Amino acid sequence: MNNAFVASLVGDRPLIFAFVIVGILTWLCFAFSKHITRNRIHGSAVAIIVGLALAYFGGIATGGKKGIADIPMFAGFALMGGAMLRDFCIVSTAYGVKLSELKKAGLAGVLSLVIGTALAFVVGVAVAYAFGYRDTVSLTTIGAGAVTFIVGPVTGSAVGASSTVIALSVAAGVVKSIAVMILTPFLAKPFGLTNPAAAMVYGGLMGTTSGTAAGLAATDARLVPYGALTATFYTGFGCLVCPSVGFILMKAIFG
Repeated sequence: MNNAFVASLVGDRPLIFAFVIVGILTWLCFAFSKHITRNRIHGSAVAIIVGLALAYFGGIATGGKKGIADIPMFAGFALMGGAMLRDFCIVSTAYGVKLSELKKAGLAGVLSLVIGTALAFVVGVAVAYAFGYRDTVSLTTIGAGAVTFIVGPVTGSAVGASSTVIALSVAAGVVKSIAVMILTPFLAKPFGLTNPAAAMVYGGLMGTTSGTAAGLAATDARLVPYGALTATFYTGFGCLVCPSVGFILMKAIFG
């Protein structure tokens, strides 16, 4: 099987090839997590780090702007990681949400959801301001990115942010997700993260569904559904309030 045949085969099926590559990398990353770190660092965190590294080196190698997707053989990653599948993820997450389930978290769960979203947004805005951003659109988008890497681009698209600012918002959310994945197992005991109620509050405060689920899986797999419950609402709540309430507040403060 020569290179020309492989290139022609992939050229007709770039998206399928992208899914195959992601599947293989995910399998390898989870194997690394299990056998090397003994699940102390979840496979999802390892996979995200590997993905970021590949995107970086792909962009450097080609001088392009789409990371690994700038290499013709891996062009399917542009679609796989694009807005279409991102929006599908948001919609599918929303369909899995039931308000009756949120009531099980009680007042603490609801408060953690509001406090977690507001705190992440404020921290994101503060960091953006510290790095020289002063316009309302950029501050709102990067602040939303600190909520989650899904809320960031959704908010940026809604308020008319540039692609560069939207990319920064995604980066902020990814950094947060990785941090939550890695730190959760180490902070679980001192933070009392040992029961379903605590997991629900934790999911509401941290919010990143992937980070919370992976971190709890590395801590105690039995806590994952409870943390993911409020974390799922967190993403939807952020998509609702950041482009509306968040933007209005930023407009009032920064003009």
